[in-house]
Amino acid sequence: MMTPKSGLFLMISCVAAIAAVGSIFELSYGHPQYGSLVTGIILAASIPLSGFFFWAAVRDARANL
Repeated sequence: MMTPKSGLFLMISCVAAIAAVGSIFELSYGHPQYGSLVTGIILAASIPLSGFFFWAAVRDARANL
């Protein structure tokens, strides 16, 4: 059963995944709005964060079955 906590984790995972996809598009375009370094840092941070928070959401939902 989904709880508010697992919903929050899932929302954070979705936002991080959107940031990763946006960073990929910005870098592939060639002229990132925030610069290549900052966009690369956002990309490098958002990929593991999206996976971690998705895992945490699933774990929390399974614990509340």
